[in-house]
Amino acid sequence: DRHNPPGCDAPQPPRQNPLSHWEASLTSFIRWVLTHKRTVVVAWILVAIAAFASVQQSVNALSVEFQLPGRESTDAANLIEQRFGNGGNEGGGPLVSVVQLPEGTTVESPGIRDALSTAFASISRAVPGSRSADFTTTGDRLFVSKDGRTTFGMIWYPASTAVAFEPAREAIAAAEKAAATQSVAGATIRITGIDALTTPSDESSGPGVLVETLVGGIGALIVLLFVFGSAMAFVPLLIAAVAIPTSFLLLWPLAEVTEISIVVQFLIALIGLGVAIDYSLLIVMRWREEMAAGRDKHAAVAEAMEHAGRAVIFSGIAVAIGLIAMVVLPVPILRSIGFGGLLIPLVSVVAALTLLPVILATIGPRLDRVGSGRRTSNFGQGWVGWGRLIVRRRWIMGAVAVAILAALFIPVFGISTGAPQAHSLSSAGKAREALDQLTGSGIGAAVLSPYDIAVVDGDPDATARTIAAVDGMRGVIAPDTGEWRRDQTAVINAFPLREDDASNVRAVRSAVEGQPGSVLVGGAAPRAADFNNAVYGNFIWVLLLIVLISYVMLARVFRSLLLPLKAILFNVVSIGAVWGFMVIFWQNGRGSDAIFGIEPTGTLNYWLPVIVFAFLYGLSMDYEIFILSRMREEYDRDGSTDRAVVAGLARTGRLVTAGSVILFLAFLALAASPGTDVKVLATALAVGIVLDATVVRSLLLPAFVSVLGRWNWWMPSWAARILRVEPSLPPPESRTDVADLGLEPPAPRPARPTTPAFDAD
Repeated sequence: DRHNPPGCDAPQPPRQNPLSHWEASLTSFIRWVLTHKRTVVVAWILVAIAAFASVQQSVNALSVEFQLPGRESTDAANLIEQRFGNGGNEGGGPLVSVVQLPEGTTVESPGIRDALSTAFASISRAVPGSRSADFTTTGDRLFVSKDGRTTFGMIWYPASTAVAFEPAREAIAAAEKAAATQSVAGATIRITGIDALTTPSDESSGPGVLVETLVGGIGALIVLLFVFGSAMAFVPLLIAAVAIPTSFLLLWPLAEVTEISIVVQFLIALIGLGVAIDYSLLIVMRWREEMAAGRDKHAAVAEAMEHAGRAVIFSGIAVAIGLIAMVVLPVPILRSIGFGGLLIPLVSVVAALTLLPVILATIGPRLDRVGSGRRTSNFGQGWVGWGRLIVRRRWIMGAVAVAILAALFIPVFGISTGAPQAHSLSSAGKAREALDQLTGSGIGAAVLSPYDIAVVDGDPDATARTIAAVDGMRGVIAPDTGEWRRDQTAVINAFPLREDDASNVRAVRSAVEGQPGSVLVGGAAPRAADFNNAVYGNFIWVLLLIVLISYVMLARVFRSLLLPLKAILFNVVSIGAVWGFMVIFWQNGRGSDAIFGIEPTGTLNYWLPVIVFAFLYGLSMDYEIFILSRMREEYDRDGSTDRAVVAGLARTGRLVTAGSVILFLAFLALAASPGTDVKVLATALAVGIVLDATVVRSLLLPAFVSVLGRWNWWMPSWAARILRVEPSLPPPESRTDVADLGLEPPAPRPARPTTPAFDAD
């Protein structure tokens, strides 16, 4: 019986829940903030000055390295870099110089080999500290196409020079000079490779983090002006403008003592923009609601912070819980993103609980009078109609939402994680033309990512022959010069026939197990395989940990055993739907080519799904907490679930819509970055936010709450004792005619006393 869950048989009158010790502490804290307004403002001014001054230093301290400690691919890369000073790059891999000879000319034509040797050598010399190999230095036909007209050379460069694409730019300039001097008459000479494909064709690398943040901020301002219709629209932006640099300030010392990925700067700037505005929106809209009910500005702030401030704190915790997935995984770059990402909700919550109440209690009313000043009491009527429709057609609406999520979720079963296909990294430019020459000649794109193999105290020649005999290999090189053999260590480079073939990696590693000495297999494909094993092999345990922590936290927030379970299930399913979108749009290319001009990636870069999960889990839970907290509050007034659904949507629908649009615009700004991986991340987060705010929070959630009725609020005494909350044993469901459901003004509450201390500053 949906109206009589077990443990709720004893009817109790509806009541307002008394403040818990925690809530009393929050109220005391807000009173302290309002008592010391000048102190709070001065402190934030000083922090903001220091923060703005340190942003560049924080960004400069970020790392571009990628390490998987204890994994074979990283051990191989570190050993090669240590002994030879180049190669083993944990980033993009080697550069590839491609020469296409004119019709009727092959590498065996008279004088061509000497000309090729000159061209390849000049390009290699342009990259200081590099190690190279090509047909002219090895005599190996693996560097030549079957028709003999296309040949390529490899350049392994020092990892320390990889910043800002320096090796790629140096090699490109040298190739252009070699082509201009006609060292190989009539031939084209171009540079490609993973780094070259991701190197912008001009000096600009696309919009920087500052430009993208400004673009996102302008979009946010437009949305906020529509929502508030007054100068109050600038207040959430002010909170974001303080919170983002402060996050960078806290990031700086962290980046100095440990490696923090350069990706963090985009996450802090753009996700910080959305989160800070979301939290401010929730509090400001509740403050306006209390002001409209006739409370003075201080009492309105106190009342808003008691309810909206509490939701903000738990929302910040929810974002942090999602980032636990990053922190506990055995990958330093993901841990760094997790730790860096934790600063975003932390600082945003602190700013929303300190600086924002002071603004509202002082200049808030004046700002709200500048403009049309839409009132909270009359802008929720559209959501009232939507809520009535959900309640009336709860089963149909829920089924529609489930069908949409299922359609997007199904492609997840075809997801593939690894290194993206080279063709998806660039759609135009000379590096792409060189790649097309390689694939058009039959050489293929896999030569851009050879395996980097280190042989210690072994027989490199025998090891090379063993690897060459493995199915799926194009060839192996193991020169015996000083550039390739040093200190009892030799470097072997193996060229697979297919890109990112995990089965081929396993076959190679299996084949060299019996070789003398120590043989370590590294490179792009082995690194992807190691990442998949390290992260996704243990992800189920990480997910269980997150689910457990989330459940306990949400059970305390909602005072319910079933609502947290529903929230977590919806979150996981909606994130699965986003992964399905990534498979359809990027992996299979059904949209990426039409919109971005990028070919199917074939696989999703191995670190992308876990990052998407970590951030969407927390961001999605934001809206869950905002909506359900208000529904819980409305239900406590009269015991009607249907009225709670309608009123909860009416009071938070505009907030969720505005917040999701702002985050969507921020991620669109991030999608303007030139890198394919960043585009994949940005579009996934953007689609995830929109999907969550529309299908899940505005359709599935209210329909499900209406279906469950009294079961939503079930918190029997035994569970309440464990969770240390009050039991929730409401009266029998109060059934209200759907036509009578509407948005009522807030229930009268005793005004909080305005003490002289509030005006001390």
